Amino acid sequence: MTAGVVDRKCRQTRLRPVRLAIAGMAALIAAGDHAGAAADRSRRPVESTESRSAGEPVMAIVSLRNQRITVYDANGWILRAPVSSGSKGRETPAGIFSIIQKNAEHYSNLYDDAYMPHMQRITWSGIALHGGPLPGYPASHGCVRMPFDFAERLFDATRMGLRVIIAPTDVAPIEISHPVLFQPKPDAVAVAAARTAESAEAARKADQARSAAMAASRESARGMAVARIAELEVQWAAAKAELQPKLDAVTPAREALAAAETARLAAAEAARQVARESEPVSVFISRKTQRLYVRRAFEPIMEIPITIQDADRPIGTHVFTAMERNKGDTNLRWSVVSLNDGHPRSSVVEPHGRARAGRTRDIEPMQMDPGSAKTALDRIVIPPDELDRIAAMASPRSSLIISDEALSAETAKARISWSS
Repeated sequence: MTAGVVDRKCRQTRLRPVRLAIAGMAALIAAGDHAGAAADRSRRPVESTESRSAGEPVMAIVSLRNQRITVYDANGWILRAPVSSGSKGRETPAGIFSIIQKNAEHYSNLYDDAYMPHMQRITWSGIALHGGPLPGYPASHGCVRMPFDFAERLFDATRMGLRVIIAPTDVAPIEISHPVLFQPKPDAVAVAAARTAESAEAARKADQARSAAMAASRESARGMAVARIAELEVQWAAAKAELQPKLDAVTPAREALAAAETARLAAAEAARQVARESEPVSVFISRKTQRLYVRRAFEPIMEIPITIQDADRPIGTHVFTAMERNKGDTNLRWSVVSLNDGHPRSSVVEPHGRARAGRTRDIEPMQMDPGSAKTALDRIVIPPDELDRIAAMASPRSSLIISDEALSAETAKARISWSS
């Protein structure tokens, strides 16, 4: 009995270190699993969505220092996510861009067919927003990579021409008012609505005429079928007598259809013209050339010389964006983003380090003082008749850009090689 107890105790004593070792290994494995999971969670891109109901995006601002993109509607930010911009030697340039091409399934033609899902091109020379891996620091060939899900969501929400601002730091638009910020004439919206209604009415009449002509043709075909199978003269005569009024009805119905279709096409073209005229315009004022340029849907529609007071003194870079009118108000609201005190850099080297990008990512965008933007507007002198002409084109999402530089060829029609 005693020996048996001793043996069991000995075995237990010998097994205890083994059990402890196994338990220790399990604890280490569990700790490692928890640490790995925590690390994965810390590396997982964090996306934010404003809790309020979001409107249509009017601009996206990419902060190179913060490695973050923020999307704004007319009332503030609505979407936010981390990004990975260009690595050292291939820095993403700071500047003012627009979405000029969209492709949900895009592959690079320079970098081993690299997959660039939900690509939104902002320059013909190789810069785009698209889904991609985010290591937590700048790592692309110049593009702005976004979380894959976020890139898809943004792709679905945006339209061609959306303003994209790539800024050295994170800035936010603020509201501004100034006499130079053009306002549309109150009757312009009413005229557009009236022409659209005319187009809809013409289309309705054309559809009715088309239906009548088709019905007459069907009746005529049925009558002719009866006539073709008639074997007796009496039946033929009766069929012919019954058919003639239906045949007579086909000609005026077809004539009415042709007239209605002509009217519909004319009204539709007028409506398309109104739609083109109601598209937002982009106005660019260059201190370097002392000229004002107006584009609509990337097409130049106006260019005039203007006066900038103290033309030898820098004016900075300021992006003014027209937003929807306040309820019961015919005037547009305007916001402004001034880049780096009005002096954007062509490229930004920092941040390259992982720690620096991580520290700055959660910093809130800076609310800029609108004083420099108002001072820039004060220096712009536009002839009153030309200002009225531009004001007649104004609509929500129109923009006015003031810069020391000349126009860039980055959004020209000629395509340049694409990179990722």
